[in-house]
Amino acid sequence: MVQIPNTPAPTQSPAPRPVPTSADVARLAGVSRATVSYVLNNASAVRISEPTRRRVHEAAKELGYVPHAAARTLRAGHSRMVLMPTLPVPAGPLYSRFVHEFQGALSRLDYTVVQYGATGLRGDDAARAWAELRPVAVLVPGPGIGPEGVAVLKRSGARAVVTLSPVAVEGARAVHLDHADVGRSAAGHLYARGRRRIGVVVPAEPGMEIFSAPRLAGSREALDGTDATVTELPLAFTEESAAALAARWPALGLDGVFAYNDEYAMLLMRALQDEGVRVPEDVAVIGADDLMLGRLLRPRLSTVRIELPSGRDLASLVDRAVRSPAAAPESHEPLGATVVQRDST
Repeated sequence: MVQIPNTPAPTQSPAPRPVPTSADVARLAGVSRATVSYVLNNASAVRISEPTRRRVHEAAKELGYVPHAAARTLRAGHSRMVLMPTLPVPAGPLYSRFVHEFQGALSRLDYTVVQYGATGLRGDDAARAWAELRPVAVLVPGPGIGPEGVAVLKRSGARAVVTLSPVAVEGARAVHLDHADVGRSAAGHLYARGRRRIGVVVPAEPGMEIFSAPRLAGSREALDGTDATVTELPLAFTEESAAALAARWPALGLDGVFAYNDEYAMLLMRALQDEGVRVPEDVAVIGADDLMLGRLLRPRLSTVRIELPSGRDLASLVDRAVRSPAAAPESHEPLGATVVQRDST
């Protein structure tokens, strides 16, 4: 005889709680739905007493209610979302600090910053994907959007399109970032230090060419017509790739190198030292971005300090553009690139 174990009947999961609405908040707070909307949307045109505001916020917190962003967008005709497409490559510490400051400044102006990744989408196709989210503004951190993409975004309700790019785009507000000037500054510094056989590191990772190509071109431009030569040096951000490049350094015969940025410079400098190549006696090394780690190296790393726009100033630019979409697009001059000489050159 087989005994069947007495297993308890499976318990049913509790029914999901209904999503709280503004009407629920209004009932609990003892106010109208309009008052709830005014309070939670920070409407400044309507005067509401502080005790009432407190009751509404407490009721919303108790119920777990948050305003519906899409519904608010429909009522207002636009959102408070500022869209930032993510870079197609890993963001370094310098850019990450800038994004953090920019997001904080926009948050204080009652905007919500959303970073958007769209692998494989570029240019005007990417702009159409961004437009689906109905942002009030878009900050494009690099080249790749044209006048048609700007027009698509504006037809979808975007009041401002701001580009961080070497060239202006028709219809967009532009903050010029001239990566070629970074290369010109670095190569010019190496030449002034007496170096004539100069290598320029070009990251091998896909997508990096949007920054590395103009830096290489700027280096060539700075040395054009001089007795110096420029050698392109592909380098992946791995110890193995750096070691392989360092192993063939004697055959290259280079006496100076602009290593794209501080991170690649530190990677290559360590590999060169492991091969017995002396810095700066045998080869001068300069990076870019002026990271603190470069000051901790021995020898301390020379670099190009890049003056990015302050997050606060850029947030103010976005806010002005949102408030006055019909105003003529602003254009800001290229930001500076300044050489900081240290021991490595």
